[in-house]
Amino acid sequence: MRDETRFEITVTVNGAARRLRVPARRLLSDCLRHDLGLTGTHVGCEHGVCGCCTVLLDGRPVRSCLTFAVTVDGSKITTVEGLAPGDGRLSPVQRAFAECHGLQCGFCTPGFLCTVTALLADNPAPTEDEVLEGISGNLCRCTGYQNIVKAVHRAAELRAEES
Repeated sequence: MRDETRFEITVTVNGAARRLRVPARRLLSDCLRHDLGLTGTHVGCEHGVCGCCTVLLDGRPVRSCLTFAVTVDGSKITTVEGLAPGDGRLSPVQRAFAECHGLQCGFCTPGFLCTVTALLADNPAPTEDEVLEGISGNLCRCTGYQNIVKAVHRAAELRAEES
């Protein structure tokens, strides 16, 4: 049996510093789900096409199924579990998705929530076309996208009200 070399990495996940020993080929999605127990990050296609596994890496959306865990050493990662402010309330994006029925089965939702959080951080008041472009990398097989688009606009309103 081959003993696979492991590498020590330190990451901040949802605000908590974590030190891990991971094999060189461990995917970030597997590290989050299996090593850290953060199962909110979903794995769909495992080819980077569907966007279900999207997390925020230093504030930018990335496909965790295409990212090796060893490459994120020293980074800050936010998963869907870390989007809420921590005081029992949901984030504006999470609230908007609930209010606007922007989810059905929920499998794609964590990836959409992370993607939209990054989108609104960069562009607090996106146009319809900018919303469509912003979510174009995430696939949903249930909703038809209309309510997701409404949720993005509602999230922008909620963020503006809070600032």
